[in-house]
Amino acid sequence: MAHPTRIFHEPEDLEKAFNQYKANLKEQSSEWCKVEFVGKDGNREEVEQKVPMTIEGFKRFCRERYGEVEQYFTNQDKYYNAFIGICSRVKEEIRENQIIGGMLGFYNPSITQRLNNLKETVDTNITSTSILSIDPLNDSTDNITT
Repeated sequence: MAHPTRIFHEPEDLEKAFNQYKANLKEQSSEWCKVEFVGKDGNREEVEQKVPMTIEGFKRFCRERYGEVEQYFTNQDKYYNAFIGICSRVKEEIRENQIIGGMLGFYNPSITQRLNNLKETVDTNITSTSILSIDPLNDSTDNITT
């Protein structure tokens, strides 16, 4: 059963929108230039930066061009079952792009880790064999027991 007002009728339509989003990111790279000074004379050059993919960016892109797409990813009321596969691929490709970009230094690795729930965990256990017991009301030094 399909939702009566859905904007994408086939998974291929959503995939096409995702490919357009990726092309749009390449166009956006000219807006995010990094200034570098190169050569012996320190010539100023603007270098276009790789713009990272994000699920939020894709949703915004679709919202501006097609309409709201959140429901395709949440599949509320099971109206979008046919889109489960493409939505999974979109999320996986975005996550892979962020992880690789972070590993290669294109994106901030710390932010990449947080966005993708990647963290290094260290298990720290503290053990004690004796307990220091002091009576705060007793001023003498002989009230210390272990």
